[in-house]
Amino acid sequence: MSRDDIATLTHHFQVIAQRIPLHPIADDVQYEAATAAMNGLIDAGAGDEAHALAPLLGLLSEFIADYEVTAVPPPDASPAEVLRLLMEQHGLKQGDLPEIGSQGVVSELLSGKRDLNRNQIARLSARFGVNPGTFF
Repeated sequence: MSRDDIATLTHHFQVIAQRIPLHPIADDVQYEAATAAMNGLIDAGAGDEAHALAPLLGLLSEFIADYEVTAVPPPDASPAEVLRLLMEQHGLKQGDLPEIGSQGVVSELLSGKRDLNRNQIARLSARFGVNPGTFF
């Protein structure tokens, strides 16, 4: 790798690192910045594995999940209550979660008439950057 390549790479890394924590999360301030960045990446389409920023979203999600395992106690709540809380925190309505089903499916999940399946848990975990165990 040439000096010019290193300089260019360093510049790009610094620009990204100013907006997205590219290291293990150490505190709540970094956690908030990481979740905001994750939501921005999801809104930009990085949740699609073919998107150029999908690997960055994956890395950021891992940092967030690792922090949550150690710093955030597991909720003493049902999966429906956890989903409701996450939706509230992110300002989402039932129709804003097409990755887990129609608005009717989401309504049944929130009311406890239907349980989350493995695929829905995986999609929600990726969207919100939480450990899949959060929904058990």
